[in-house]
Amino acid sequence: QVQLVESGGGLVQPGGSLRLSCAASGIVFSTYAMGWYRQAPGKQRELVARTTSGYSTNYADSVKGRFTISRDNAKNTVYLQMNSLKPEDTAVYYCNALKIGRDYWGQGTQVTVSS
Repeated sequence: QVQLVESGGGLVQPGGSLRLSCAASGIVFSTYAMGWYRQAPGKQRELVARTTSGYSTNYADSVKGRFTISRDNAKNTVYLQMNSLKPEDTAVYYCNALKIGRDYWGQGTQVTVSS
């Protein structure tokens, strides 16, 4: 079956960095657009960053210049490098795999930015 397993979340001080990883299994990883979404308490889930099967990327305006999404098709893994973290980045971060007719989600990993 399809599994998306996120890791790398945690508690970090403002201005710090974290790298999230999402390891996928059960899919032909290279054919999927891979995305990171986040959901803060009381807010809707929002797209943070996405990388397509052709390696193009797009970012939410709030994270441009601070976050970088990348993928390693050989390892079936997508990453989110998060720098200059702010308290407003605090949320549960979810990995998503998307193609026509297929939409899969991970269980989420908590990121807390606080001093």
